[in-house]
Amino acid sequence: MSYKFLLFDLDHTLLDFDVAEDIALEELLREAGVTDIAAYKDYYIPMNKALWEDLALGRISKAELINTRFAKLFSHFGQTVDGTYFAQRYQHFLSQQGQTFEGAADFLAQLLSQGYRLLAATNGVTFIQKGRLAQSDIETYFEQVFISDEVGAQKPQLAFYEKIAEQVAGFDPSCALMIGDSLTADIQGGNDAGIDTAWFNPNGLENRSQAQPTYIVSSYEEILNILNQK
Repeated sequence: MSYKFLLFDLDHTLLDFDVAEDIALEELLREAGVTDIAAYKDYYIPMNKALWEDLALGRISKAELINTRFAKLFSHFGQTVDGTYFAQRYQHFLSQQGQTFEGAADFLAQLLSQGYRLLAATNGVTFIQKGRLAQSDIETYFEQVFISDEVGAQKPQLAFYEKIAEQVAGFDPSCALMIGDSLTADIQGGNDAGIDTAWFNPNGLENRSQAQPTYIVSSYEEILNILNQK
């Protein structure tokens, strides 16, 4: 059966989160008077990634992640700060970053012209993701945007995909394709929801998880080729 509904993860799939994070983090650290910004970044980035993985696996709550990560960062360098305040400032800076990967907008425009219904399906903080989309060149291509904060569930939880099915007119999982970079959130979530998946893997990473992507792709062109063959 041909696909009709294309569910897109945002960060690391369409939005360039690495660039956005780098700029927002640097602005925050400069505001805080940090001089060795590189050292703080080097510690923060893998720590933050690990926390998001813990969240996806249900080991921590989102509130714990958001409100403690900067306290943990500064504590590592021997400083005590208000983690909640720093989280708010960082979120402000991040919400202003709408950088996308090269070719993302043209890719979505082509899909839309071919009649696909495009849906954004992202974990994250509502005002950050909405702000970043508003600053980007891809916001207008999506029929609806589903953000875990608003949905009340996050990928890979089945409830996240059930909300999409409830709110998108005529949605049929058998005609849907989930496209994203995260095996834990996107691919496992699609597996559990009975939705085909395309693992966006431009860096050629090895799959050491239990998630089983329907397709493995390294570029937008490969996604187009798959869709054109259906």
